[in-house]
Amino acid sequence: MSAVGGREAPLPDPQHLTRVVALDGPAGSGKSTVARQAALALGWRFVDTGATYRAVTLHVLRAGIDLADAEAVGRVARRARVELDVDPLSPRVLLDGEDVTAEIRGAAVTSAVSAVSAVPAVRQHLVSLQRELMGVDGAVVEGRDIATVVAPLAAVKVYLDASADVRARRRAAELPGGQGAPSGTLGGAADRIAVVERALAHRDAVDDRTNALQPTEGALHLDTSDLSVQQVVEVIVALAQRAGVVSDSVPGEHAASPVAAHAETPPTSPSATSPPTTPPKREAGP
Repeated sequence: MSAVGGREAPLPDPQHLTRVVALDGPAGSGKSTVARQAALALGWRFVDTGATYRAVTLHVLRAGIDLADAEAVGRVARRARVELDVDPLSPRVLLDGEDVTAEIRGAAVTSAVSAVSAVPAVRQHLVSLQRELMGVDGAVVEGRDIATVVAPLAAVKVYLDASADVRARRRAAELPGGQGAPSGTLGGAADRIAVVERALAHRDAVDDRTNALQPTEGALHLDTSDLSVQQVVEVIVALAQRAGVVSDSVPGEHAASPVAAHAETPPTSPSATSPPTTPPKREAGP
């Protein structure tokens, strides 16, 4: 795993970031799972932009910085040495050489990441990092505004969504033990999922104040509530084929190599619709 940190590094020109599948959407819509599987199917890199925000947030928390001090947060965030392995089979996250893949998913980081990602200096820094991670040889990138800010010329743009209850069940299943039980929560499975659903609603509201989540014009709006991961991946692969960025014999065409950094008409689907308007551009968020 290579890394870039504490110095300027050549970055891909955004005009060249076309060999990209941009997956945007809220938490629990299936982005991470779908992105990894699509990257495997295409033989491309997998870039989880949310992980970069979480790693920087952990760095800020460890430094004991007041999250309300935007200037200090931005200054400390730029010092973080963040490494992402873009191999979809082993998407590790390192912070200053330490594997923090699990820690960045903890409650402390989850509670603070919206505040840190709201700082313009943090977003600007991490957009550059994310573009470096993507490279130009093919990447499946998931986040909140990949298609509008990070890679606006992506060949494939998909906005993944799901009903509130489905999102809550998926996110609950990702918690330690897979039982959807946030720390300190009592009650049955339904109660625990309800707690997660409220937490997601709160997170959406906080994020929307600084980085409103909307599908971009030209993106396929895909409701994944009743779709399997494989069904969604098949749609994405078909879109990549139609866009001409992969051949019809896709699997393993271009194997993704681990790297790191500092910091036409879509297939017919009853769940797919195209958004009618273009949202204002915003910096990337988790």
